[in-house]
Amino acid sequence: MTVWNLGSINADYFYRVPHLPGPGETVAASSLNRGLGGKGANMSVAIARAGTRAAHIGAVGSDGRWAVERLMEYGVDTRWIREVPHPTGHAIINVDDDGENAIVIYPGANRDIPESSVGLALAEAEPGDILLMQNETNKQRFATEIGAKLGLRIAYAAAPFSVAAITAILPMLDILVLNAVEMEQLHAATGLVPGPEMGVPLVLVTRGAEGCVLFEKGDEYTPRTFPAHPVDVVDTTGAGDTFTGYFLAGLDRGMPTAQAIDLAMRAAALMVMRKGTADVIPDLHEVQSFG
Repeated sequence: MTVWNLGSINADYFYRVPHLPGPGETVAASSLNRGLGGKGANMSVAIARAGTRAAHIGAVGSDGRWAVERLMEYGVDTRWIREVPHPTGHAIINVDDDGENAIVIYPGANRDIPESSVGLALAEAEPGDILLMQNETNKQRFATEIGAKLGLRIAYAAAPFSVAAITAILPMLDILVLNAVEMEQLHAATGLVPGPEMGVPLVLVTRGAEGCVLFEKGDEYTPRTFPAHPVDVVDTTGAGDTFTGYFLAGLDRGMPTAQAIDLAMRAAALMVMRKGTADVIPDLHEVQSFG
């Protein structure tokens, strides 16, 4: 099957800093590196490296052709990435000596994805394929409506968090992945918790070093906790995206939910031991050999 990913593509600029700057503070970086990133690109690479077909729907500017070529090198189907007048999205990522990060994102072309690209891509989708989205692009509602009509499984990674964005598509979701802070934000804004009232059959709440919690309709939304693998953290950037990509790839390959989570946990553990984003996402052989 295929995971169709309506996702962002960024140039990531990594600045290594002794600590994350506070308000009004200037901090000297010890290094600068550029890499392929964006939550969408990260997830597409993770899906492809996990052995599943990843078809990316997105946009770049004329300055982003290198990013499309890089995605192709990693095995992602890039036929539905369009070049638009806006510059390619980019992210300024400060990473401190403890591996924590602070990120500023410029959306650029990611918010200018043509509606025609979404429609043409999903015209080739098959019932049972997965449609994945994050909140770094436009056309989420449009894609969700098409995907639901076509019988696709709709998955949403709720970051960057927006109440308006998630509530606009919540009734059509089959899978929702969000971190503990985003879950608290959703609950504070709507009063919803994973369960029949929310209506999403599978909700995964990630908790960093504490693992994740699964709420699944088949288990009557009884929470199941999965611990993370203890590792020495170098950089947490992209770990959540790697987790989501590997998890969906596992489901696409027919794994039971718990097995797909275990695969994703291993991938995320490897990821936090590395510096970078899409360019350093582990491949399936590494993940299966880990632990």
